[in-house]
Amino acid sequence: MNAAPEPRFARIAAMIGDPTRSRMLTVLLDGAMLTAGEIARTTDVTPQTASVHLAKLVDAGLVHVRSQGRHRYFKLADGDVAHALEALAVVADRDADARPGRRVWSQDAMRPLRHARTCYGHLAGRLGVQLHDALIAHDAVTLHDDRYRLADGHGRVFDALGFDAARVASSPRGIAYPCVDWSERRDHFAGPLAVALLTHFVDRGWLARIEGSRALRPGPTSHPMFREMLAPRA
Repeated sequence: MNAAPEPRFARIAAMIGDPTRSRMLTVLLDGAMLTAGEIARTTDVTPQTASVHLAKLVDAGLVHVRSQGRHRYFKLADGDVAHALEALAVVADRDADARPGRRVWSQDAMRPLRHARTCYGHLAGRLGVQLHDALIAHDAVTLHDDRYRLADGHGRVFDALGFDAARVASSPRGIAYPCVDWSERRDHFAGPLAVALLTHFVDRGWLARIEGSRALRPGPTSHPMFREMLAPRA
């Protein structure tokens, strides 16, 4: 009896399974473009070690590299890689939650990430889920066949936020699509609309990035509609 061929994902799983490379991929999950030196410092490895692992990740199609002048910048290859990593985190987190004393999200270091974080350029965590639910409740977007579209009431909501949703380019998966949130186990938005919204919130100071982390915190300014949508719900 012939042995079954090795699944195509086996090589990718081996790439991700290495502890150093998994830390690198996690660092890149916020969608930023970083140099090898920056990634090395963040993951506490030597520049030489970082370069070796990054070359393997690029070869595997998990990471993209861009040369600009004397520098080379690395980022995740695309949103599919980011969502695969988040999906693996959901499975790993579920396993950790099943063990006594391992409630991952109750740890002090994890609470900011659970509240709000970036995931390949879009908003995730509790605030990401709240934004998802609020835009649907306010008739700004509607879901059809696992893709979100602008709803009839989108102008009222987005105009109040000073955001021109009509300028967001649609991908083959639509302006947005559901992504299971790692910490909340519910959907948040991914895709062009989600990325543009987070950029809008940060640019206006409603949310602020925390240096050296994917976590986000309230910014120096705010907005009534923004506060309403992201207010905790009973």
